[in-house]
Amino acid sequence: MAIQTSKLSDPAVRAFVTAVNAHDRRAFMDILAPDATMSDDGADRDLAEWTDREIFSSNGHMEIDKECRGGRSLVARYRNDEWGEMRTKWSFIVENGRISRFETGQA
Repeated sequence: MAIQTSKLSDPAVRAFVTAVNAHDRRAFMDILAPDATMSDDGADRDLAEWTDREIFSSNGHMEIDKECRGGRSLVARYRNDEWGEMRTKWSFIVENGRISRFETGQA
């Protein structure tokens, strides 16, 4: 059974998931630190290009199945128009209330 987004423990991660699911690019960028970085399946990616392709242009959506590390690590069913649905893991580094790095990949 999925965890409701509003019940996620970490406020920054909760805002991240909320922005992804609402397709709210502005809210998404606001929760990221100005120099935020990310990786996908262990390879660093260009944040703007990746998020446009994998989230905003392809209707990305996260259903959270599990959280740990105080809500800074998630297992989710992630789906978008490009790849369909897959089980993914997400890990976040939060500094001063904003996400400075996130890592994702298949779980």
